[in-house]
Amino acid sequence: MLRGCFAEAGLGGNAASAKKVDELTYFGTRRVVLPRQDWVEMLPRQEMVFCQTWKPSILVKAHDQDQRKKVSMFKCTQFLPFLEALFDDPDTARKAARIATGILQGRSPRLSEIAREMGGNEAANYKMIQRFLEDSDLQTALLRLFQEEAPFLIGDPTEMPRPQAKQSEYVGTLSDGETKGYWLMILATPYHGRAIPCGFVDYSSKTINQDATSRNQHHFAAFRQIKELLGERPLVLDREFSYLELLENLTVEGIHFVIRLKVGPKFCDREGKEVALSIQKGETRTINKIFYKGKVFVNVIGRWKEGFSEPMWIMTDLSAEKGLELYEQRMKIEETFRDLKSLLNLHKLMNKRRTLMEKMVALVLIAYSIALILGERLRSELFPEGCRKNLLFSGPFIALKLKPALSPPILAHAHSSFRQLILPVRYNV
Repeated sequence: MLRGCFAEAGLGGNAASAKKVDELTYFGTRRVVLPRQDWVEMLPRQEMVFCQTWKPSILVKAHDQDQRKKVSMFKCTQFLPFLEALFDDPDTARKAARIATGILQGRSPRLSEIAREMGGNEAANYKMIQRFLEDSDLQTALLRLFQEEAPFLIGDPTEMPRPQAKQSEYVGTLSDGETKGYWLMILATPYHGRAIPCGFVDYSSKTINQDATSRNQHHFAAFRQIKELLGERPLVLDREFSYLELLENLTVEGIHFVIRLKVGPKFCDREGKEVALSIQKGETRTINKIFYKGKVFVNVIGRWKEGFSEPMWIMTDLSAEKGLELYEQRMKIEETFRDLKSLLNLHKLMNKRRTLMEKMVALVLIAYSIALILGERLRSELFPEGCRKNLLFSGPFIALKLKPALSPPILAHAHSSFRQLILPVRYNV
């Protein structure tokens, strides 16, 4: 089949000059892809073939006469239905769609780069973004992305370096004691091996000192935002959250938790005798009804997998086995928070005012969620289940890096998925 394609393209039926190629059928259209795993945007009834220099050289006509109409990625009109479902005001939704398109097109949270990608007058775009941030309640819109069907909520703190921000009001120093920056703790629910953000809090050494608050109060403030939506769902948290004050707050508020332990925690039984957390490699051990630091009643489970240098211990107010199951699910979706830095460069966000920074974070998280839902739909269409690329490429990577064309059926399915996700929550938030 490929020989005919290359003959029509003037290669004399010999594909050797373009190295070995693979063939993929997508909506009836043949697409030629070289060993390099970069994709090119599909053109109507045509395809790009790349030569060894990786420069576009030859257009190969697709033979299928029943090619479906496609629209290119990152068109504002294609993102508008997502934002109309999220915002009550149509004009706000239209502006949000333009800005979100610029965020995804430029893969940047910086206002100047977003304004450039929006098309038209860059200076006017910049001012429009600033006015939009001042006037919009973006954190409430973000909260509407909480999934009613989610089995648990994830909290993940990440460092946001700002080495050049010497005068920003909210920037302190990070854990190394030297680098300027702040912490961003994102709340999210699991979705197709990644997670959809629905809230966050930011804090730094500087804001904690200014507000006479502690890290615990900032963490719990984030959880309080979504307490009513949480219901019986547990928070599934990493080691940063295994400290007594937070556990006491969660217990008082009736919020379920699953938390990985740091090394060396102290536990005791009902009589006050110390309980040692000891385990052999390859074992799983459960210890029920013990007290964390003599204060909080928990169940604990440890597992030491072969090939790991140390065991993993989990404490929870659920059954120990359920806690381990949920935490292992969480471990599989931690890449979401790396996606936000590697694909959308969230760590490069620059705003002098804290309130504008927070609104911009919310908008970037909303844009990421749209890319995630679109990308997951594209992944299921482009790469069948069990295909190596289905496992290798995440939805956000496909949408933001590979940028394949969008067909009307894919857009319609993604719009529907997005509406179904937020409608149960929208009228409660």
